[in-house]
Amino acid sequence: MDFLLECIGFPPAIGEEELVDLIGVHGEAAAWRGAPEDHRLLALGDGLEVRADRDPGQSFWTVTPHFRVPHRRRIGITTIVRPGESPFDALLVGWASPPTPEELELGAPPGLYRLSTWVTDARRLDGRIAPGHVLAVSVAGFAVHVERIVPNVEASRPSILEQPAGAMIRPLGDPDSPGGCCDVSLRIQKIQRLNNSVSGEPVEIAFCDAPDRPIALLLSPWQLKRDGLEAPRPGWRIEGTFLFTGRIAGGLRRKRAPSFG
Repeated sequence: MDFLLECIGFPPAIGEEELVDLIGVHGEAAAWRGAPEDHRLLALGDGLEVRADRDPGQSFWTVTPHFRVPHRRRIGITTIVRPGESPFDALLVGWASPPTPEELELGAPPGLYRLSTWVTDARRLDGRIAPGHVLAVSVAGFAVHVERIVPNVEASRPSILEQPAGAMIRPLGDPDSPGGCCDVSLRIQKIQRLNNSVSGEPVEIAFCDAPDRPIALLLSPWQLKRDGLEAPRPGWRIEGTFLFTGRIAGGLRRKRAPSFG
């Protein structure tokens, strides 16, 4: 996970043990997780976060990056996977941007695309979600590997430019592939520049065009430099593999209140 932490401004020289100590001292309990001593979150400013988790009885920690995206994305759920080793997380797979009844009535093109993403507040699902249910989620993509940053017209396949919003998002299909990862080819709409308040390093977030709402992608400047890639800029295109993660933002069914009499 160290390379993912580079996406939120932690350089390769910072060790995981050092980060765990920082999160333990300066962080707070992570919402919808387990015991506070085993699940900690440290806010880094402007929606950037880093979280440390460990399973009960385990001595090692898992440190992961997060970004609080300012908008929600609708996903028609087809599959929910709850890994036994991490009961507080769930892998959601479904169709993003399902058409609303109004859009269907108007005959508007749906712009559907498949999306696979982790959510860190799986306890909120509470077994109430069936396939076909539409959830709102706030998710961001963290660079696993960026292959190309090129002018928009140089998309790896010209047919991508003809897709809604000129976007291609495709979950990895190999059964051995890590969950929540998608291959993408997306046009950059704007670059937002933030600052990691702990490391002092700058963080650049590429908001990219998608058929519904923009998709936030966080990249490692160290990976881009190592691989000799161009800096991201509006109007250009990012192609690569990203891990998506976030939180549930709406669409949960309300529990029925008990009736009396």
